[in-house]
Amino acid sequence: MKKIDYILQNERIKQAKKYIAGTTVLDIGCHFGELFKNVLKTKKISGDGIDDVLKTVISTKNYTLYPGLFPEDFKPTKTYDTITLLAVLEHIPIEKTKQNVSLFYQLLNVKGRVIITIPSKKVDIILSILLFLKLIDGMDVHNHQDFDRELIKEIFISNGFKLLVEKKFQLGLNNLYVFEKI
Repeated sequence: MKKIDYILQNERIKQAKKYIAGTTVLDIGCHFGELFKNVLKTKKISGDGIDDVLKTVISTKNYTLYPGLFPEDFKPTKTYDTITLLAVLEHIPIEKTKQNVSLFYQLLNVKGRVIITIPSKKVDIILSILLFLKLIDGMDVHNHQDFDRELIKEIFISNGFKLLVEKKFQLGLNNLYVFEKI
């Protein structure tokens, strides 16, 4: 990753960490555990992460990161207070997201939260330019799915969640959603 990639990633983490509920987190698309490292500076959490960029399991005192994709390669044995998907859903076909939401519900404790960041559709044009100029590595940009961001709300609300937070950040180019299990 290049410097701009890290800046974008850190802003997503900064937005999300304000809404982490409880102490157990499942970070889907965890990369190399940056969310855990950042949040652990100010809050005691533990949990698991999964990402297909990982080649081996990484275990620390507070978290374990697994290589692979969710849910195919991840078989949880516990429940969580928070599930995070930061810059993840735009890489997953909407039909698969619909299937995964019921899994999120099962994996969450009472009042558990799902925290999502997803770029606006306009971002793909900007990312293409930044990639061309070699200013970013643009983690998997070519696999961005084109779907109406409003569908995210509909999918979660129709599967037993309520919307707690919906806001734009990074000059309106990124969206934050926080859903709570009801």
